[in-house]
Amino acid sequence: MKKKNYSKYIVTCIIALNVLFTIAILYVFNHTGNEPSTLISAFFAFTTVELWSLAGIKKKKIEKENDYNE
Repeated sequence: MKKKNYSKYIVTCIIALNVLFTIAILYVFNHTGNEPSTLISAFFAFTTVELWSLAGIKKKKIEKENDYNE
């Protein structure tokens, strides 16, 4: 059975969500003239932490494989 790699799927989804969120914020700003700066900060902080966490998990997994192969 082939092992599924969800990290690539998650990274792709996060990038797509960032693009969609940016488009939505530009639309709201164009119509209202106000930007929800707190929402923007919170959203990008959340996605950044998710990506860093995923990178940390991947790094530990690679280190574990390298230790096992030695």
